[in-house]
Amino acid sequence: MTVIHSDKAPKAIGPYSQAIEAGGFVWCSGQIPLDPSTMQVVEGDVSVQARRCLDNLKAVAQAAGSSLENAVRCGVFLVSMDDFAAVNAVYEQYFPGKPARTTVEVSHLPRGVRVEIDCVLFKG
Repeated sequence: MTVIHSDKAPKAIGPYSQAIEAGGFVWCSGQIPLDPSTMQVVEGDVSVQARRCLDNLKAVAQAAGSSLENAVRCGVFLVSMDDFAAVNAVYEQYFPGKPARTTVEVSHLPRGVRVEIDCVLFKG
């Protein structure tokens, strides 16, 4: 196993790694919309928050020597399913390969954000 870290993504705010590479896969932890330079939640609607989550995942993927084009599975966590269409509009710009995905509504996310996204990348 290899721990993956990128300074271009927020540092972990708990006892976990940004990602772990194992068995030909990169298992990326969920990203919330934190600006990596300030560690503050980005201002804006759920679309802005989703874009920041995905930019953070993109940075972690690059640190692992991969890209979001190699995503095989994603998890999307929303505080409200009313945000589903807005998040999808941003999401499809980052994952043209359409990896498998689960989207669930949750009661609360860290720091009061509206969305969190994780993914698994295949490196082969």
